[in-house]
Amino acid sequence: MSSPLPTLPLAHEAMTPWQLFASLDGRIGRRSFWLYGVLTLTAAGLVAMALLEIAGLAPERAERLANLLVAWPAIAISVKRWHDRNRSAWWVLVGLIPLIGQFWLLIDNGFLRGTRGPNRFGDEPVQ
Repeated sequence: MSSPLPTLPLAHEAMTPWQLFASLDGRIGRRSFWLYGVLTLTAAGLVAMALLEIAGLAPERAERLANLLVAWPAIAISVKRWHDRNRSAWWVLVGLIPLIGQFWLLIDNGFLRGTRGPNRFGDEPVQ
């Protein structure tokens, strides 16, 4: 029986948008990280900022609110990448280290290959 929710291409076989952007469970590969974690969330943030500015919010306030709206999905995507690298979700906190943290997250989440085969967080993501 098929799921009533659509699945996203390139994400794990059974991963719905809700699971991808809201759940902290599972693993995703680098391609899914770039497609959904970087491109999609950046676009969503820009659209949200534009709509909030059109609605009359000051640009600084619109930016803060848009960042707040995409914060949880960004954390969920990053957690899944850390899981793919066989590391706990707590590694997301590396991003709080001034200067080095964001660079470290980008390298580890965006460029380094995940664990081959299943690990403690699930099966290897379909690429």
